[in-house]
Amino acid sequence: MKGTIVVNIPRCVGCHSCELACAVEHSLSKNLYQAVSESPRPQKRVEVECYGRTNLPLQCRHCEDAPCVRVCPTSALYKQDQGEVVLVDQPKCIGCKWCVLACPFGVITLGFDDKAVIKCDLCLERAGRNEEPACVEGCPTGALELATVEEAARSKRREFLVEFLREE
Repeated sequence: MKGTIVVNIPRCVGCHSCELACAVEHSLSKNLYQAVSESPRPQKRVEVECYGRTNLPLQCRHCEDAPCVRVCPTSALYKQDQGEVVLVDQPKCIGCKWCVLACPFGVITLGFDDKAVIKCDLCLERAGRNEEPACVEGCPTGALELATVEEAARSKRREFLVEFLREE
């Protein structure tokens, strides 16, 4: 999978729909009505942080030189290939929380069972079906988008140019 989740901050209204879509996608049933009563309860891998009137959905950035992967004593966190998604091998995780402390974005959390960590996997199952990550699809305002770094940079340049020309 090539791409990262890009956030258009002004569009995020803090509705938490991305969190709900993520939890349902990572549930056993993949159905909201059934997921509510599942055990273990489904957990979100995206967190909407609110500060004043600004809302920011945060999830794993799948760092190129991921500190969480480097500190994991059991190699439970890993990348299949350079530039790919950081994944968790749940049975290998001993719940030491070193990755939680090493993550510069604070987006790795301990599962409800307190035995292994969970984090965004960019919905690899959905990617295999050529679908967007659940959080992106579930965002009603289009604040989340799956894009390559190059596409995101091109979009930012375009936005800057439009704003610059508007001021003249």
